[in-house]
Amino acid sequence: MLPTSHATRLLLLILQLIKLDKTLGNAHSLCLDLTIKSQSRPGQPWCEVQGSVDTKPFLHYDTDSNEVKPLGLLGKEVTATKAWTELSQTLAEVGQELRMMLPVLKPHKNKTRGPPTLQTELCCRREAERCTGASWQFSVDRHTALLLDAMNMKWTVISPGDTGIEEWENDQVLAEYFRKTSVGDCNHWFQEFLEHWEERLEPEPTAPTLLSSDNEQSTDLQLMAWVIPSIFVSLVLIGITIRNHRRSRTTQGQSEVSVSCSQSTEILPGQI
Repeated sequence: MLPTSHATRLLLLILQLIKLDKTLGNAHSLCLDLTIKSQSRPGQPWCEVQGSVDTKPFLHYDTDSNEVKPLGLLGKEVTATKAWTELSQTLAEVGQELRMMLPVLKPHKNKTRGPPTLQTELCCRREAERCTGASWQFSVDRHTALLLDAMNMKWTVISPGDTGIEEWENDQVLAEYFRKTSVGDCNHWFQEFLEHWEERLEPEPTAPTLLSSDNEQSTDLQLMAWVIPSIFVSLVLIGITIRNHRRSRTTQGQSEVSVSCSQSTEILPGQI
């Protein structure tokens, strides 16, 4: 058996590595898909929102009913939370804010008639109990036109000059609003929701809908740089412990043999 002190230290180290490994893989993303129309027919909403976590729907909102409805078990588990109330209020505000921007947009060149429709996807990502990603994707008439990585405030224009949406890149007030809503509000809601969803959600292997940031990549590299040496150190400690244990057994065996030999060579009085 291994000495108790060595075995205890190795067990603690292994448990820490297992906990860190689970933390690194515990990634989840929350996305809100908004469809905004400048005009709508009677009885039809000008704004609809579908919310999902790890692609699993948990809420639906539209301006016709002006009600945020929970979907599935995930939605029902968080309706009584403060975050749900805050999210419900913010959805209406974001929809109104985006609708005010529609007059400056032009329909996509492939659209034959009618005013443009704006599709917006807001996503935030949490991993290791912190926000690791936040992004916005803006599409006009189902054609992606503009992306925003809210973690480092990096804009990417996909369709320059086609819809006029690229002008948002130069609007600092608008950019700050998007950053606050995604990095701040969305991350806050998600943190509270995950406390209720922890047992129902499996770690998300990848999150392709989120824009990767330099900070996230750097943090992942730093974590991996810590994990790999830790695993190596644990293996070395195990090897050293086993070697010392074998040496201890060998030394003990040699001592027993030496004692046995000494006793066998002792001259008894009857042998003289």
